[in-house]
Amino acid sequence: MTGHAHANDSVQPSETTPSASGVARATTAAVWALFALSIATTAVSIASGSAWRVPGYVVVDGLTAVVWTAVTFFSAIVHSYSRRYMAGDAAIDRFFALTFGFTLAVMVVAAADHVALFAAAWLAMGLTMAELIGHAREWTQAQAAETLTRRYFLASGVALTGALALLAWATGTTTVSVILAETGGLSPEVTWLAIGGLFLAAMIQSALFPFHDWLLSSMTAPTPASALMHAGFVNAGGILLTRFAPVFADIPAALAVLVVVGAASALVGQALLLVRPDVKRRLGGSTVAQMGFMILQCGLGFFAAAVTHLILHGFYKAYLFLSAGSAVEQTAPAENAQTGRALPSLAVGLGAAAVGAAVFVALTGKGAEPNSGLVLAGLVALTTLHAARDAVERANLSPGAALVALPVIVVVPVAVYGVLFNAIAIALADAPMTHAPTDLSAVHAAVAAAFLLAYLAVERGWHESSKRLYVALLNLSQPAPETELTTAEDYNDA
Repeated sequence: MTGHAHANDSVQPSETTPSASGVARATTAAVWALFALSIATTAVSIASGSAWRVPGYVVVDGLTAVVWTAVTFFSAIVHSYSRRYMAGDAAIDRFFALTFGFTLAVMVVAAADHVALFAAAWLAMGLTMAELIGHAREWTQAQAAETLTRRYFLASGVALTGALALLAWATGTTTVSVILAETGGLSPEVTWLAIGGLFLAAMIQSALFPFHDWLLSSMTAPTPASALMHAGFVNAGGILLTRFAPVFADIPAALAVLVVVGAASALVGQALLLVRPDVKRRLGGSTVAQMGFMILQCGLGFFAAAVTHLILHGFYKAYLFLSAGSAVEQTAPAENAQTGRALPSLAVGLGAAAVGAAVFVALTGKGAEPNSGLVLAGLVALTTLHAARDAVERANLSPGAALVALPVIVVVPVAVYGVLFNAIAIALADAPMTHAPTDLSAVHAAVAAAFLLAYLAVERGWHESSKRLYVALLNLSQPAPETELTTAEDYNDA
């Protein structure tokens, strides 16, 4: 959906001709310049090992530099892609202005060191994205989606503002970095209220269950906006929790809550992915799962791992959304389709995951001790195995070739993840609480068992044997009715 004007259907712009819009050209050039500046900032930040700041207002540390680099790169790709995709759109200047404004808002969130500036940028980020979701003004469903998502983002902003105001009042300062340095002196009541506001804001922004409805209802957005949303917007929950980690990272109960919430969203999102027939909402379900895993990593105390994950997820989802059109085709079900997997293949897969976990431990040192790092290593390997299974299945390899390929495409990505994790940890060295592992607990054991059981259920096709479960998941994956397209004419008129 591009929101093209149809007043003159006989004149259509070439699909390979970029838009001549001056705003499109200017913002695209500007965001590429910001990307180059972000790379330089990251290099200087790592080399100096210290942050530079405008006291009381802005701090540029390793976290800021890494987020700036990732977000400006994703935005630059979206800007360049949109010059062709949005060509001929009646509101192209507005689209590019909003997209560039959104990028600036995310950059301010990453650098803000004043509670008012942080809250204002967070709210601006959400409201700008809501405008992009409702880009097609003549499309009733798009306007309904904009209204719905704006309510969610306002709720997220209110929760964050309340938490920041409480922290500022309790510490007597409006500077975020000073607040974080003084969290040890907060009363338990203030600490838990602040944690509640921060957690709620992160859950809503990252579309965690049960707040995933806004994401599944946002598919009226132009595909470039969806790519930017999934690559640079939903990740803000992880950025928020990483920035404010000192508030809750020394409280095992708070981290346990994040583990449970993140695990539930990861499992629910993966289940929704299995039942959706449409490409974009399958990607939406996948994002719910991936954001759940990101929050789970925060709960395990490995914030550098969460930042690593949000970067890799951003690259992956930006690519999938921008290439979604090429994935849409009509096919007949294969006559020899099977719902289960052969047991030897399952054994090879689990063996590959075990090797992947060992590689992760060897590269990062996380999991070498009996703490939450052991859970992190296992879940990284298991989730990589699941993605590898999907890749092998889509490739239509022979059974023999699949058994050879599967270990490779499990171990190699895990190794890449481990190397990037180490690099991100170095970049975040000047940010507080890069990692804060916790002792193993019953919560960790239960989550690990749930992930393993879910993997076995999918691999053996157990989830397909229950019609009741299928209907329940299908209902849970439905967007808000007022945002749903029901006829082909709805697409043609938009």
